[in-house]
Amino acid sequence: MNIGELLDFTLSMPEVEESFPFGENVLVLKVKAKMFLAISLNSIPLQFNAKCDTERAISLREEYKDILPGYHMNKKHWNTILLNGTIPPHLIRELITHSYGLVCPKPKKNSP
Repeated sequence: MNIGELLDFTLSMPEVEESFPFGENVLVLKVKAKMFLAISLNSIPLQFNAKCDTERAISLREEYKDILPGYHMNKKHWNTILLNGTIPPHLIRELITHSYGLVCPKPKKNSP
């Protein structure tokens, strides 16, 4: 997955906004003003940080050598994903969707 594919997928999600709060080399994607993805634009290979459920984060790190504890992030809640072809594209999309879901406010259920 390249930067174009990554951005096309991520920006297709509802209410996603882009910003550069950490400088011109880190693209941050937010939903409802909450960060769910940080893409390092000058890294080779391309990499991004994504929020992740704690237990799943550990499991993914054990299974994939290119999923690491979140660089410059809370390592309990964030992973760094290296995009060098070893992680299947469907899993990359799933991890982005998972991160989005963790920070996007859930609709409240109406009481009967």
